[in-house]
Amino acid sequence: MKFEEAYSRLEEILQAMNSGKVALDDSLKLYEEADKLITTCQKKLVEAEKKIEILVKNRSGELSTDETGTPLTETFV
Repeated sequence: MKFEEAYSRLEEILQAMNSGKVALDDSLKLYEEADKLITTCQKKLVEAEKKIEILVKNRSGELSTDETGTPLTETFV
């Protein structure tokens, strides 16, 4: 499941639960589904964060490296 799909479903669940029209048993099922979706979203965000540990480029667009020639990275915060 894509992040956007999981997030969208989380929003739907939140709306349903906040409506006050969902039975207790259904609320528990929705809560369990939401818990799994939150885990999925967190995993996707961590994966994206790792990918966003971008290679640092200088102003000319060339790759910046350290003394050993290893590309410099920058952690996305």
